[in-house]
Amino acid sequence: MKLLKFLFVGIFFGIVLVKSEAVSWYRIFEMFKFQSFHMYGIIGSAVFLGVLFLGLVKKLKLKSIDGDTIHLVPKDRGIVRYILGGSIFGLGWALGGACPGPMYILLGTGVFSMLIVIAAAVLGTFVYGVLKDKLPH
Repeated sequence: MKLLKFLFVGIFFGIVLVKSEAVSWYRIFEMFKFQSFHMYGIIGSAVFLGVLFLGLVKKLKLKSIDGDTIHLVPKDRGIVRYILGGSIFGLGWALGGACPGPMYILLGTGVFSMLIVIAAAVLGTFVYGVLKDKLPH
């Protein structure tokens, strides 16, 4: 029963993304061809709200659901890993037509070819886990 709230949040997230057409392959295609602002507006809104809420978490010293203080661990700086990782992520997004959240939403809407994309994403994550110690970080 404790995990039921996560199911409802996931369902709400899926409904919002479907209704806003954020999972539409045509919208994603338009974005990568710089033909429409629609997806950039959605992504920009998410980034803005993320920055805003993280700022509030830091300023108000909010606590987690378990009562622990939330503290964010700063990441190591480095431009190469962000360019390389972002390029691989972007290529996967462009080829698969969806990023990780929408992959499952599209599967839930009946696009069963997303099973191939999800399997490739899981395989890529596994390969990264195997090679992580050998890659530059």
